[in-house]
Amino acid sequence: MIKRLLSYILPVKIYQKKSEFSKNLEVTWNNGYLVLDSENTNYSFGSLQRVLKKGLKYIGYERINTFENILILGVAGGSVIETIKNDIKFKGKITGVEIDATAIEIANKYFGLNNYKNVEIIIEDAFEFVLKTKEKYDLIIIDIFQDTTMPNFLFEDFFINRINFLLNVNGFILFNTMVLDYKDRRRNAAYKNKFDSNYSVRLYPKIEVHNELFTIKKLA
Repeated sequence: MIKRLLSYILPVKIYQKKSEFSKNLEVTWNNGYLVLDSENTNYSFGSLQRVLKKGLKYIGYERINTFENILILGVAGGSVIETIKNDIKFKGKITGVEIDATAIEIANKYFGLNNYKNVEIIIEDAFEFVLKTKEKYDLIIIDIFQDTTMPNFLFEDFFINRINFLLNVNGFILFNTMVLDYKDRRRNAAYKNKFDSNYSVRLYPKIEVHNELFTIKKLA
């Protein structure tokens, strides 16, 4: 309790562990809330949660509650799952894919990720999972970072086409990207142009300064 109160003045780190994929992961009390951070950015329950919550609101909580199957690529501490379960009250199936077992270990210990019902967490590379899964999804959330870096495969045609194939008609993709410079802005512009008239694509810039969100609806 004392550490939590002190966190309103200064962040208070309570745990850290080396990660194979994210260098160093830290659990910190910040303004009365536990957050998960990497060396240079928030991973869960801070600005990242606010970013994805805005994206989910753009899609619409009532609409999401009509969905049956949600896929999350990049779970980290599980803050988006908390939003979907506690704020939206989603009762359907959630599959979360996370390459970093250390992040899931922390998520279970400090954020209660393993307490949610109808949630399956798979420790695997998102690219490999997307290749193998036979499921179809109503909402696919892509939130994959290694510190501040986004893997190149997220923007490549093969991965985009595979994600589109896994998405049900009238389903949505929510894609969180980080834009730090002009090169990143050009990358996002090129990504937007990869979708044809069968998709409705919206870009929301400057969410929490460096984040840009895509919402993509499959029309046919």
